[in-house]
Amino acid sequence: MKSSLLFTTFASVLCFFGQAQTMPDSHIKEKAASTKIIYIDGKPESETVRRHDLDSIRNVVSMYYYDQFRHFMDPDSPYFLFMSKDSQMSMGIGGGVRMRAYYDWGGAVPSSAFAPITIPIPANPASMRHFATVPSGTYLFFRVIGRCSPLGEYQLYIESDFTGYQGRDFKLKKAYATVGDFTFGYASSTFSDPMALPPVVDAAGPNNKFSATSVLARYMPQFKQHWYAGVSVETPSTMVAADNVNTRPVSEWLPDAAAMLQYEWQRGQHVRLSGIVRSLSYRDMVAERNHNLAGWGMQLSSVARPHNRVTTYLTANYGYGYAGLGSDLLYGAYDLIVDPENPAKLYAPASYGWCAGVQYNFKPNLFATVSASQTRFLPKDGVSPEEYKYGVFACANVFWSILPRVTVAAELDYGFRRNFSGTGRSAHRANVMASFTF
Repeated sequence: MKSSLLFTTFASVLCFFGQAQTMPDSHIKEKAASTKIIYIDGKPESETVRRHDLDSIRNVVSMYYYDQFRHFMDPDSPYFLFMSKDSQMSMGIGGGVRMRAYYDWGGAVPSSAFAPITIPIPANPASMRHFATVPSGTYLFFRVIGRCSPLGEYQLYIESDFTGYQGRDFKLKKAYATVGDFTFGYASSTFSDPMALPPVVDAAGPNNKFSATSVLARYMPQFKQHWYAGVSVETPSTMVAADNVNTRPVSEWLPDAAAMLQYEWQRGQHVRLSGIVRSLSYRDMVAERNHNLAGWGMQLSSVARPHNRVTTYLTANYGYGYAGLGSDLLYGAYDLIVDPENPAKLYAPASYGWCAGVQYNFKPNLFATVSASQTRFLPKDGVSPEEYKYGVFACANVFWSILPRVTVAAELDYGFRRNFSGTGRSAHRANVMASFTF
């Protein structure tokens, strides 16, 4: 009862500060207005009808930017939108070219993604500085939005990008259908909250980020005007540190179950509590017996605009055996690890993370962001002294949309890794980015 009251009070306070039109909202309107509508079977004859259709479709396009599972760096709305004469169906095909260049100094990170867990300790003397360019994040997508009597409102979405091998291979990123309050397909996990993550130029982003994508079935209705609730079953993908001698992975046989509760006081501003439960299995090769353990995670997140120019981002997460869904620990097998007292036994270790960021808009199309995040690994005593204990990521950046669909950005990154032995090392990176969307 007390936690429910605290949740509602916190949401009400944020609601009070978030009512006015903000600069980020103004920029979204500008992007929506840049969409060109093409009728595929002839325009409506009435000018009044055409004007009404234009206003309606721009409202639909603007809502695209307020998707519950959309991150700032996700694709813009399509520049060309094909619409039927009766306005019952619209189809958009869009994409973007995104180029990044980065420079590391003081000990390079061996990856195009700046993740603190990958910082080598000690530094590699042959790789103290590094410069590279990557087209990673360049994408294509296809979206259909329509209405029909049996289904009501529906949406189909496919997105692919160049983030595969060496950041150049074309791979499927999302593919799902939404019918009313239901979503089916390859989509963002209900446990994630991409909108609450601050804008970051680097591909890795905050090191506590949970943005897993999986094939799922989700039901997420809105009720009492400002409230959303969601439940889903999701295809599991576990990371088990089995050595195939004393222990061995067991086939995944139960889906993950995720849920969320959200209060949204204004479009694009909310506070959300989400959780996930997982089945983690392994085989004890000594006793010749299978074991099934439970993993779980909780996350509290929020995005708010307490001032016309200010946006805040907050996330905090904690759990056992949920590392395979994201954060720095995604780089290893940390869902189940070896018990130091028994090499034929695995257990689900604890971990937690947090992220805080503030964005300031100088103009609707020009803003700066500072953010910091941390992930901490909490295994039992007896782990290797060279095991990752915690990592810190911090950055400061500037984004400028020269035109509604042309954006340039620059960023400075700082990362720090600490091992259980007490040794640690920092790393530094400068990023620049140019993005062109259509």
